[in-house]
Amino acid sequence: MLMHPYLNVPYNPSVEHFLGGFDIYDREESLGVELSAYDPECPSDREFLISRFIVKRFAALSYRHKFVLFFVLGESLEGDSSVFSEILEHDPMSPSSLPPGWNEMENPRAFFEDVYLKLSEAWVDDLYKASQEDISTW
Repeated sequence: MLMHPYLNVPYNPSVEHFLGGFDIYDREESLGVELSAYDPECPSDREFLISRFIVKRFAALSYRHKFVLFFVLGESLEGDSSVFSEILEHDPMSPSSLPPGWNEMENPRAFFEDVYLKLSEAWVDDLYKASQEDISTW
């Protein structure tokens, strides 16, 4: 079983993991201000956000972890689009918080489709390497 890269528990990522770099909880005046300059619905802003806060954030993961994370996103994209709106909804009981307005994205699925596309390009070698292995042996 593939273990979490930093904890001694099985690695079971979810689509929400892709938003961790955008968590402004207790960083509203630093990261929150920085992110407020970008519109996640603008294609050029989105490309920057994905590159800096997702691709760069996960760069240190092993090729196996990247493969599993990528697979989870791919499965979500094949399913019901409403899951993406739900992920972006503000939960006042949660210890994390996305930048203001992100919960009002008109097409959150498009954001995650762009994440998938960008990661497929950035991780092409890692994804290929992992695909050549028997996942059940991880």
